[in-house]
Amino acid sequence: MNQQQTRKSSTAMVVLAFAIVYIVWGSTYFFIQKAVYEFPPFIMGALRFLIAGAAMLIWCMIRREKIWNWQIIKHATISGLLLLLIGNGAVIWAEQTLPSSLVAILVSAAPIWFVLLDRPHWRENFHSRETLTGLIIGFIGVVLLFFQQLMETFGETNGNVHVISLIILIFGSISWARGSLYSKAKSVGSTMANTTWQMFTAGIAFLPFALFTGEMSRFKPFAISAGAWFSLFYLIIFGSLIAYSAYVWLLQVRPATQVSTYGYVNPVIAVLLGVFLGGEKMSWIQLLGLAIILISVLLINIAKARKEKKLMLKRKAESALVNNNAVILD
Repeated sequence: MNQQQTRKSSTAMVVLAFAIVYIVWGSTYFFIQKAVYEFPPFIMGALRFLIAGAAMLIWCMIRREKIWNWQIIKHATISGLLLLLIGNGAVIWAEQTLPSSLVAILVSAAPIWFVLLDRPHWRENFHSRETLTGLIIGFIGVVLLFFQQLMETFGETNGNVHVISLIILIFGSISWARGSLYSKAKSVGSTMANTTWQMFTAGIAFLPFALFTGEMSRFKPFAISAGAWFSLFYLIIFGSLIAYSAYVWLLQVRPATQVSTYGYVNPVIAVLLGVFLGGEKMSWIQLLGLAIILISVLLINIAKARKEKKLMLKRKAESALVNNNAVILD
C-alpha cells in the first residue's frame, strides 16, 4: 500500500483523527478493566469485535463498498489477528490482574517497537535526532508518570502473576506494531473495508479460545451488571467503530512512527480519568512526567513536519527546473 502512504488528506481530518486516537483510546483502558471484572476476557473480545465488525459490514453493504475481494480479506485478516487478537487480546488479559493505568504505561513501549520493526524506514528513523530523542524522552516521561504505582504493584506478594502479565503485554505490543506496519504496507481497498474485516475476523478468532478455556460454559449474560454492559458498548462504539477506524486511516496517510505517538498520550488520558473519575491525586513527579510526554510528542511531530516541508520545497524546485527547461527549449 505504498501509494496510500502518500495519499493526500486535509490537515483538519488528520488532527481530528489524532485527537480521537489520543483521547478515546486513552479512555479504553479504564473501560476494558471495568468490563473484564465481569466478562470473561475472550468472550469480551469476541463480543466487542464481532458486533463492531458486523455493524461495519452492514454499513459497507449499504454504501456498496468493495468488500468481497479476496486480497482485501486476506491482508485484513492477517493484520486483524496481529492487531486485535494478539495485541488487544494481551491488554484484555493483562487487565485481569494489573491496574488499567499500569497497563497503559507498559503498552507505551509501542512507539519503540514501531521504529525497530519498520525496517524499510530504518535509515529515515535512525537518522532523525528529533524522532529518536522524542521516543526516548516519551518513554522516560511515561515511567515517571507511573513510577510510584509501578513499584507498589510489583512489590506485592502476587508479583509473579504481574510478571507474566508484563511478558504477555510486551508480546502483545510487538504484535500490535507488526500488525500496524503490515496493514500500512500490504492492505488494499478502502479504510472501511479493511477495518471491517480486521474486526470481524478477530472477533471470530476469539471464539475458539473462549471454548478451549471453558468461558462459554461459565458465561451468564444475565448476571452481568448494567455498568459492565455499558463499558462493553462504549468499547464497541467509541473504541472500535470510531477510534480504531481513525487509527487504520491514519496509518494510510501518515508515517507509522508519528501515528505510534498515541502510545505516549494514552497514559496521560488514563491518569486524567483516574484523577477526575477515580478521585486519584497527582504528585509533582507525575506532573513532570506529563510535561515530558507532551514534549516528546511535539519533538516527533516537529521532525515529521520538517521532513515534509523539505520534501515539498524539493518538489517545487524540481518542478520549477522542469518548467524553466521547457521554456528554454521553446
